[in-house]
Amino acid sequence: MKNINGRVWRFGDHVDTDQIIPAERLLSDNNDRLGEFMFEKVRPEMTKQVQQGDVIVAGKNFGCGSSREHAPRALMQAGITCVVAESFARIFYRNSINIGLVLVEAKIDAREGDVLSVDVEKGTVRNDTTGKEWTFPQYPKYIKDLIQSGGLMNRIKEAKRCTR
Repeated sequence: MKNINGRVWRFGDHVDTDQIIPAERLLSDNNDRLGEFMFEKVRPEMTKQVQQGDVIVAGKNFGCGSSREHAPRALMQAGITCVVAESFARIFYRNSINIGLVLVEAKIDAREGDVLSVDVEKGTVRNDTTGKEWTFPQYPKYIKDLIQSGGLMNRIKEAKRCTR
């Protein structure tokens, strides 16, 4: 699994899916553009400033609210490759893994604009700005495989190719 290196976008506790992607943007003709609307009501400038590979660092219960899978898709489409949070809402966690978004459950010290390096294989997060490092529980193999494949649907397609 590749390492993730990106700039931090800092959020607090209980960031819900309506903050990540507003309900009125969940129209079928927006499915390929969800990233354009990420956090538009709470941080409207963010979408224009996010760079591919950036990381969200948050507190407890990230992704609470509805069970829509649009929220992690919006993050990925905008360029977010990883979310580090103290805890995640369970449905958000599973939806994220299903599409290949890396989630790290750890309480870390990072400020907006710091640069993080996440090593999923080793289970470490390093704040390259401050030099501090934290560990997190490693994923089970089947979840690593899902993420490595780019999500559940890609994993199923790979498995079908292998059985032919």
